[in-house]
Amino acid sequence: MANDAFEVFVDGFTFLEGPRWRDGLLWVSDVNGKKVYTIAPDGTATTMAEVPDRPSGIGFLTDGTPVIVSMRDRCLKRIENGKLILHADISALVKGEINDMVVDKKGNAYVGSMGYDLFAGEDFKPGALVLVKANGEAQEVADGLHFPNGPVVTPDGKTLVVAESWGKRLTAFNIEDDGTLSGQRVFADLGDYTPDGITLDEEGGIWLAAFANDCFVRVKDGGEITDVIDLPGRRAVACTLGGEDMKTLYCMTFDGKMEDIGKGKKASRVETIRVKVAGAGSP
Repeated sequence: MANDAFEVFVDGFTFLEGPRWRDGLLWVSDVNGKKVYTIAPDGTATTMAEVPDRPSGIGFLTDGTPVIVSMRDRCLKRIENGKLILHADISALVKGEINDMVVDKKGNAYVGSMGYDLFAGEDFKPGALVLVKANGEAQEVADGLHFPNGPVVTPDGKTLVVAESWGKRLTAFNIEDDGTLSGQRVFADLGDYTPDGITLDEEGGIWLAAFANDCFVRVKDGGEITDVIDLPGRRAVACTLGGEDMKTLYCMTFDGKMEDIGKGKKASRVETIRVKVAGAGSP
């Protein structure tokens, strides 16, 4: 599918991550702009919080309270009355900055750690997933992951799937009653595609942003690729399904290379495209 099917929704951000659809609004983190926004259907952006240590993944507790990944200080923070309140400090459990996150219907957050300092040029080391319960208690629940990135949880709450960017695969786990993970398996071997942010649809298919490949890809459990939407000349960073019928794919795109992230240029925007299968509401 050609990129002429995309429409620019909003523009003028530095590096957008963590898109989430919630109650008729698109939530996004501008990582290097250090702000979390909601974006209304007419494109109006509202600042919900300023996050000095760089925001990434976004989730919502059972009462609707937003929780944000604060990357550099390795904390989760709630947004309450426009202020950031510490939810959990997981710095003792991780190596490298934390990144994306999904929160399930119990209020359990699953947070990925990079495992090393990517932007300082450190050598690769595998990362981990940390479970943060609704009360703020935290523990490592998976390790040895090759740059864990976008995660989703199935509607029944029994399966978590995470993108391993440098592993070029999606990896699935069973979610136990206590929130811990078991039964690690390959959901999809992606070949040359490098997955970043992902989103789940009602048929169990997963849309992924293939950062190094300039495209968005839909894949089924087992690895069958059903759709590839090319976006030549722009990096595909993350995506989520939303809109009134949950069939609008909101795509975070970036005009630059990996080494350009963090330079402050306003090179990120949200683009949209219509798809056939509605979103399942995760992340």
